Amino acid sequence: MALWRAYQRALTTHPWKVQVLTAGSLMGLGDVISQQLVERRGLRAHQAGRTLTMASLGCGFVGPVVGGWYRVLDRLIPGTTKVDALKKMLLDQGGFAPCFLGCFLPLVGTLNGLSAQDNWAKLQRDFPDALITNYYLWPAVQLANFYLVPLHYRLAVVQCVAVIWNSYLSWKAHRL
Repeated sequence: MALWRAYQRALTTHPWKVQVLTAGSLMGLGDVISQQLVERRGLRAHQAGRTLTMASLGCGFVGPVVGGWYRVLDRLIPGTTKVDALKKMLLDQGGFAPCFLGCFLPLVGTLNGLSAQDNWAKLQRDFPDALITNYYLWPAVQLANFYLVPLHYRLAVVQCVAVIWNSYLSWKAHRL
């Protein structure tokens, strides 16, 4: 409980920094889970650079983009009624999710040194499956998130659920 209270205090004092660092930490954790539990690499074969890349993407891309999106979404559709939450989820999943995945996957490919041609081929191969998989998880999570969770906690809630999603995305993005 003391750790949670300290997190809340930090979030109140430095909301943007804490949200970005939370996203980065949980993206890194998702990659560790991907490498150790999904890919079963073991500690000797663990690619620390890959984990650092995913954590950096969390801090430099995912945290700012998703955190900023939630602020925009709250301005576009103010309120927390069930209808407001449904509208936010539909806009989030119908507009933001495809754009986000369409940027995230090639960004990882670029950071992994893929050529533009290989990155395009990988995006064409992986994007449809990633988007469909997204729709199995995120609509329900986002509906609850937009209805029940105050704005300043939304990114943290999503990133906690996203540890599993990040494991999947890391596996998908690094599969050649």
